[in-house]
Amino acid sequence: MTIKKINNANQMTFTLTGRLDAVTSPQFEAELIPECENAKTIILDFKDVDYVSSAGLRVILAGEKKSKSNGGKMFLTNVSDEVMEVLELTGFSNILNIIAN
Repeated sequence: MTIKKINNANQMTFTLTGRLDAVTSPQFEAELIPECENAKTIILDFKDVDYVSSAGLRVILAGEKKSKSNGGKMFLTNVSDEVMEVLELTGFSNILNIIAN
């Protein structure tokens, strides 16, 4: 997985490519959580994410909670049908702010 970060004022955008799984989620968590403490808006661009495991879901949820506790908001965008199905089956689509494509 590759992670590209773009900081624009109080908004941090993460563009992810590849799989968000048990192998890659620690790296993503290490980059996401500190930004959730500072940025008012976090955008997770999932355009090129083709798989999310339970470990990846845990990191996304941790980011959502950290962002919310600091008065910020986190959004997912460009979510593929396959990843959206995982979010819906796990109930995460009811918890997360997902911007429709």
